[in-house]
Amino acid sequence: MSDTPRPDAAASDTAGLDAADPGTRVLVTGGAGYIGSVVAARLIESGYRVMVLDDLSTGHRAAVPEGAEFVEGRVHDTAAKLLDASYSAVLHFAAFSQVGESVAKPEKYWANNVVGTHLLLDAMREAGVRRLVFSSTAAVYGEPETVPIPESAPTAPTNPYGATKLAVDHMIRAESAAHGLAAVSLRYFNVAGSYRGYGERHDPESHLIPLVLKTALGERPAITVFGTDYPTADGTCVRDYIHVADLADAHLLALRRARRGEHLICNLGIGKGFTVREVVEAARRVTGRPIPQVEAGRRAGDPAALVAGARRAGTELGWQPRHTDLDAMIADAWTFARSLRPYDTEH
Repeated sequence: MSDTPRPDAAASDTAGLDAADPGTRVLVTGGAGYIGSVVAARLIESGYRVMVLDDLSTGHRAAVPEGAEFVEGRVHDTAAKLLDASYSAVLHFAAFSQVGESVAKPEKYWANNVVGTHLLLDAMREAGVRRLVFSSTAAVYGEPETVPIPESAPTAPTNPYGATKLAVDHMIRAESAAHGLAAVSLRYFNVAGSYRGYGERHDPESHLIPLVLKTALGERPAITVFGTDYPTADGTCVRDYIHVADLADAHLLALRRARRGEHLICNLGIGKGFTVREVVEAARRVTGRPIPQVEAGRRAGDPAALVAGARRAGTELGWQPRHTDLDAMIADAWTFARSLRPYDTEH
């Protein structure tokens, strides 16, 4: 899929949004989730007026930042009721993202991730809102041929979750070419850390760092290490971790960079990987707790290494990750994991 600017892009809208203008209004779909809540908080801090739309099926009402307006509802039917000429942009996070569930219930993922985005694009077009930042994923690449993975790598997702995100990228590309949408898709690798009381809490939880910290808290008997015979330094999988605050900064930069008629795709990661064993050891150092672990066989579809080739985010967005120390990322996540915010019961 091409993600290069159209020939006339240089003459198009390059001014972006003015973060200093308190009248600039944006819609954040999925803004009660982990990443959406942090991005919403950073937008508010930067002077944007923020409306959060979330159905709270996986998000939490307590995660909606102070200062944001909030509407509970699905993107499918509520976005069209909200969007009008007062909005300058949409940041779209409202997607299901559990790989295993997507394999067991693919219809749920196509209906939410793809149909929901299709209806959102219709609502944006009808309201004249012509700027979009889309929350995408490295899962679109599947089993990588080269590591680090550049944006030019073949897209061959190995699960319905990745396939739905890739389908949305195709939709956005066509919308940009046909109707002048200014769009940026940000393909995340692994996200970690917390920001000012906003952190990661899923039910069920499937991500390594929060699972390791749950083990440190005694909420799990042990952390399971899947696969110890990969062609890596210690036999376990390698993953690229990016701090959620750095991720949020990239979204603000993408708002300014988006150009009419262009769909820009950028990977987001630090360009360095850590093994599963390294993550567990770092968590032991940070928490001061033993964190028991057990070993199991490989999980189907787990690549040996996923590391971002993120040079384009630097050249096109002016973005550079600032929080690249693994222990510091885990320390931030640990602070959140021990907090008393009632995410488990309050929706």
